[in-house]
Amino acid sequence: MAEQNSGNLFDSLPDEILSRIISFLPSETALESTIFLSRRWRALWNLATVQQAAVDCITNEVEKFVTLFDNLDPLRHPRRLQLHFGTGSVLLATIAANNKLKVDFSCGDEEFPSHFGLQLQLIGHQNNFLHFSPSTFYVKTLHLKSVGILTYESVSSMVSRFQFLESLKIIECSGLKSLHVESSSKLMSLTILDCPNLESLRLKCSKLRSFRYRGKLPRIWPEYHFNLADAMLDFRQGQGTTDSFLASDFDPTLLTIKNAEVVTLCRWTFETLIWPSILPLKGNFQFYRLKELWWIDYSEGGYNADALMAFLKLCPALERLFIDPKSYREPSTITYSKKATRHTELGHIKVVKMEGFLNQEDEITLVNHIRELVRVEPLVIAASDESCDKLLTASPSPKHAQIRL
Repeated sequence: MAEQNSGNLFDSLPDEILSRIISFLPSETALESTIFLSRRWRALWNLATVQQAAVDCITNEVEKFVTLFDNLDPLRHPRRLQLHFGTGSVLLATIAANNKLKVDFSCGDEEFPSHFGLQLQLIGHQNNFLHFSPSTFYVKTLHLKSVGILTYESVSSMVSRFQFLESLKIIECSGLKSLHVESSSKLMSLTILDCPNLESLRLKCSKLRSFRYRGKLPRIWPEYHFNLADAMLDFRQGQGTTDSFLASDFDPTLLTIKNAEVVTLCRWTFETLIWPSILPLKGNFQFYRLKELWWIDYSEGGYNADALMAFLKLCPALERLFIDPKSYREPSTITYSKKATRHTELGHIKVVKMEGFLNQEDEITLVNHIRELVRVEPLVIAASDESCDKLLTASPSPKHAQIRL
């Protein structure tokens, strides 16, 4: 009844008063309030500008939309743009909390996935930035979804205008075959999810701290050296090109994750591309700062923990371990020498979580292997409670548990 009365109260207010109320709320609070307040409140907040434009005008229309938005008066101009272009194509741009812009090309007619290469440059040329009146809104986080052959040039031009961009996410671009991202200073986070035809990725981003990738492994060229703090390399679908990979091809990428604190890694990637490179170093290569590991393994046909045990010995500071056994399998005949690793004990591990194991015996075997490496018994969480002992400990704070689009 109280919620109904609250809704009636807001329904009775003029739009101008509602706008003033929203203007005093932080963006995230105003957005959350649309869930439980009146329909008019939600309608005002979700109001969209609908326009028609040619493909080559997309950049200017999105730029104008962003520039006109006022953080101090968020209802003065709509926070959604529905732009129709071409034949049945639609762009939906949405301004969200914390200086976030989402640009989605998936709403119109489905485009035939012709291959294309995308080049995104953020190199600090101020004369390229916003030709319109001064704005209180600057894009710091950009989500791009379903960019295609018709729109990739407009997207490239648009991204070059966002000189304050700190985080970039590229999602479900089925025709994307090559990607080149260049940033001289600001870009710190890059996420690429579910671009099934991507074969080539060039990164010229000296300040990058977070890199998250989900899909088949492309050829990756880090043109600048950068130290990642957070690296998700989810290559469980296997390789993304018919050309064979050598371990040396992966070495530049390996160096970027060496000092990371959070890593997602596939067993086949470690066996095929990492272990051959570090084996000659005889234990001198370590992931000294790694605290949280998401290990994507393979259990069909019998689970083998040798690769995981070899990797754990490279991680003396590890605190949290999460294991998922559902991955692509690369045939391997590798054996792991005890002389190839320096550390044999894990003194800091607190949590081990296993999900997706079909065989309880595999869970028990893995737990026993881990216990041989630890000094203090960790909390072990498995799919079947009977397979593991549980001890009280602090709850984990996983970063790679869920990747939202």
